Amino acid sequence: MKSLTKKLISIISLVILSISLNANDLKKDKLMKISVESNGNITVYELNNSQASKELLAQLPLDIKVENYSHDEKIFYPPNKLSTSNTPLAKNAVTGTLAYYAPWGDVVMFYKDFGSASGLYELGKVVSGKEYINSMSGTIEIKLID
Repeated sequence: MKSLTKKLISIISLVILSISLNANDLKKDKLMKISVESNGNITVYELNNSQASKELLAQLPLDIKVENYSHDEKIFYPPNKLSTSNTPLAKNAVTGTLAYYAPWGDVVMFYKDFGSASGLYELGKVVSGKEYINSMSGTIEIKLID
């Protein structure tokens, strides 16, 4: 009986370990980062796990024109519009927020605090290089970071 109990405990321990390892792998899979290169400078964003973020990733890599808009953001238009289902609204966009403005179909990179707007969805946040957003110009290169 003791032998059977030890075997069962060993099996259960292996199952728990396997589940734990798989959960860690899933967390790693959800971490999505992109780099945006402009004028020799690189800005890195960590994307959320939303539908819009996944659809943006599916369009990478991109060499695309970046434009100034207003006094606080740079924008670009991905080739295909993004679905906003299961994508959180950007309720308080701040410096470094990456967002999608659904009414116009443009991706927004904020270099100053903004706040919120109807139709503005959060895609992620900057993790490095936010000081370069303001100086982005011309054609930018956007790619997935492995």
